[in-house]
Amino acid sequence: MATQAKPGSNVIPLRGAVASATAEDSARLQYGQHLLGTGEPALAHAAAVAATLAGLGQDEHTIAAGWLFAVPHYQKDWREALLPSAGAEVVRLLDGLTRLHKLRDITRSVSVDSDMAQAETLRKMLLAMVSDVRVVLIRLASRLQTLRFLVKSDDAAQRRVVGRETLDFYAPLANRLGVWQLKWELEDLSFRLLEPALYKQIAGQLDAKRGERERYIADAIATLSRELTASGIEADIAGRPKHIYSIFSKMRNKSLTFDELYDVRALRVIVPEVKDCYTALGVVHNLWQPIPKEFDDYISRPKGNDYRSLHTAVVGPDDLAFEVQIRTLEMHRHAELGVAAHWRYKEAGVKSTTQSVKAASTQERGFDDKVALLRQLLAWRDEVSAGGDGVAPASPDWHKGTSAAHLDDTIYVLTPQGRVVDLPQGATAIDLAYTLHTDLGHHCRGARINGAMVPLDTPLHTGQTVEIMAAKSGGPSRDWLNPNLGYIATHRARTKVRQWFNAQELQEAINTGRGLVEKELQREGRTATKLEWLAQTLGFDKLDDMFIVAARGEWSVKQIEKAFEQAPLVAPDDQDFTLATRKSKSEGGKGILIVGVDRLMTQLARCCKPAPPDPIAGFITRGRGVSIHRADCKDFQTIKSRAPERTIETQWGTQQDQVFPVDIEIEAHDRPGLLRDIGEILSREKVNVTATRSQSRQQVARMAFTVEVAGVAALHKALTALREVPGVAVARRA
Repeated sequence: MATQAKPGSNVIPLRGAVASATAEDSARLQYGQHLLGTGEPALAHAAAVAATLAGLGQDEHTIAAGWLFAVPHYQKDWREALLPSAGAEVVRLLDGLTRLHKLRDITRSVSVDSDMAQAETLRKMLLAMVSDVRVVLIRLASRLQTLRFLVKSDDAAQRRVVGRETLDFYAPLANRLGVWQLKWELEDLSFRLLEPALYKQIAGQLDAKRGERERYIADAIATLSRELTASGIEADIAGRPKHIYSIFSKMRNKSLTFDELYDVRALRVIVPEVKDCYTALGVVHNLWQPIPKEFDDYISRPKGNDYRSLHTAVVGPDDLAFEVQIRTLEMHRHAELGVAAHWRYKEAGVKSTTQSVKAASTQERGFDDKVALLRQLLAWRDEVSAGGDGVAPASPDWHKGTSAAHLDDTIYVLTPQGRVVDLPQGATAIDLAYTLHTDLGHHCRGARINGAMVPLDTPLHTGQTVEIMAAKSGGPSRDWLNPNLGYIATHRARTKVRQWFNAQELQEAINTGRGLVEKELQREGRTATKLEWLAQTLGFDKLDDMFIVAARGEWSVKQIEKAFEQAPLVAPDDQDFTLATRKSKSEGGKGILIVGVDRLMTQLARCCKPAPPDPIAGFITRGRGVSIHRADCKDFQTIKSRAPERTIETQWGTQQDQVFPVDIEIEAHDRPGLLRDIGEILSREKVNVTATRSQSRQQVARMAFTVEVAGVAALHKALTALREVPGVAVARRA
């Protein structure tokens, strides 16, 4: 005999195997006069939920959980109170409902219009948070009853919030699971709450009440069935009138008026073979007048997502138009459960389905496959409950094997701000931190899961709220990169940690190289040298590149001395450099006339090495007289643009046994004795070599010489002779 209990007591009377009638008695005792947040009596809501679930053909455990859906909100130790009498099955279903209920604040704060990606992630999380697909069905049935109650309510705020949340999250879930009975009513009632005037307008345009439209469809099905049977075609025909929200969506998405809609009523014909599709099409067109331009052959020309079917619109009895879709069972299964699933292109809107399917990731396709499996299992349940021929899985606990927590290899966690983040299975707080922001990952020092501190290597699970504890300074630990320690599961986090350590090593190399370069400059007594200019002179694009090369020992800091030997007397930034240069008999101011100035000290610029009769110009330096440049020298043009008032007109005077330094370049096929032959030519032409550099790669020798010549004419003569040396391809002035 059942134990009697007062409302709100800790004992809930349920006998042996849970029966819905016993659950109803327990619900009456437990709820008493309790009201839900919407103002609806809890008992009335529970009765409606149980009735909806019974209409869906659900088992007694599911219906019992529907009756007891609100018990966890009214009793703290509800699990202990229910377990002995209700059993683990009902407790597990109610536990799943409780977890879903915790997401209510999140779903109501996210809008599909403002954040489509976040809304889609949250939809997946709703499925992933439950261990049994029946939990989703109970939640959908409960939401449907809430909408039915709010339609009669005057609470505008609740009507708006609940209606928006349902359209964004719960109706798409019903659509994905193929629970059409719930989907159309969820959408219609939500639309009625959000847009009451527009809802009434469309409802008024429908030429008959829903019941009358359903009877119209039933008559059309009977007529078509007789004709197909007479033609020798076995067919399954189904149909129902299009619901109001679907009408509104099509009018909005395709910019149509109500009169331009031909599928307010629709039939779907399933035939055995492809040839039967076209035979059935002929029967339909023979029965009813086809509407021009409203025929689509997606069998011979499938859509980009491989959707196949025949679509036609006809004018039926009473001059009412309706749509007919004809396909084989294989095509139907693909459309309902495959990559061309109805929900895929409906939720994608009017955008290209082909592109979206091609761009779908492996993870997305895996999720779609698992949703398709859930829908197949629901179909098996319907067939078995109706006494059909469907073959259900062998285990009576088949629904337990479809744990929605494993819909894909993804978990869904919440931030304290309510953001939903999807991560791979096994992800930790460190992975979450790097997903949110790179700096947050670098500074991650701890984490709280549902308010409790946990180690950083703790795997996260769907539905948890995770708070990252970050330090103001510091960086990641090298232990994070050890796969055996389990700190990191995502490629992004691992890559970011490696990049951080690489950046640290690079900065250390830069600091070391800077120290070496500055030490060498100090040893040479050139601490005033601008480092950017020095890097450019040595051929580096960036200053840090010079420091890195110096730190790695790829070149000696002694090359700094050579840089000063080869540099111009006046640097591009017009800094007064003290250059250590080798004195030669070519230096000095002899043979150069400064217009308007007598006996002014002059120096030949080493950047361009002018020689008579090159056009020349002078630049007055700070404390070192006038530097003489070739008129077309790039360095001269730069300093002239910065300080034009310091340029001065110059020209060659009379040279008396004077020689001038000039740079020449030679490219040749490398061979033994090449340098010896070039040296003999220069010696024969009485050209003195003061510096040489050479390099050979892939049998090509590149040489640079600094020579002293009496003038350009002597230089040209020497270059002509050099071009006659076997193997020399280029001989020119630098």
